[in-house]
Amino acid sequence: MRSDDMSSTTIDLFANADVQQPAKTERIGEQSFVLRGFALPWTDRLLPALERVLRAAPFRQMVTPGGFTMSVGLSSCGTLGWTTDRCGYRYTRIDPLTGQPWPDMPAVFLELAQAAALEAGFSDFMPDSCLINHYVPGARMSLHQDKNERSYSAPIVSVSLGLPAMFLFGGHVRSDKSQRVPLFHGDIVVWGGVDRLRYHGILPLKDGVHPQLGAQRINFTFRTAD
Repeated sequence: MRSDDMSSTTIDLFANADVQQPAKTERIGEQSFVLRGFALPWTDRLLPALERVLRAAPFRQMVTPGGFTMSVGLSSCGTLGWTTDRCGYRYTRIDPLTGQPWPDMPAVFLELAQAAALEAGFSDFMPDSCLINHYVPGARMSLHQDKNERSYSAPIVSVSLGLPAMFLFGGHVRSDKSQRVPLFHGDIVVWGGVDRLRYHGILPLKDGVHPQLGAQRINFTFRTAD
């Protein structure tokens, strides 16, 4: 899909998964890991499921409490969806764009999230929310903590598809120095435990064309919100 197709509610012409390579785990914190290529065997099931979710809950540009329009398009699936507007950051059971409940989380999404969490040492992960982020070249995500969840006992599982991105993984204070971790199609970052509230973000996405997804990056962030 071209970058100017972002308003479309579907993702077109997804091909089969990349040629699979053995997954490799990299530790980036005491309880934080990058699972290289872990999602590749799942992509031929993930992408059609994503297309179905986006038909019901298309990407949209949300506004922060400070009035800033985010450069990243967002959608959600699961029992709870993450939203932001001038009233604040929060989870809702109803999509404010459609007035309908957020789409159910596809079974393949849940299976992948639980498998990745287990690979990183977190058993019994039961996410009830999947935030779906859509990046085009130039889009970014500033340093932030995931802290709208009721409990911080569950990890965060973040799946990267499409164009490569530079992931910033900081400390527990915004001013702490951040690691720069390149992420590629099929990589998954998992962090939790003592690292659960570490700041993180994405540098502006560079121009490029992924052979399967085109000029975009898709990110799934699985969380236990309630």
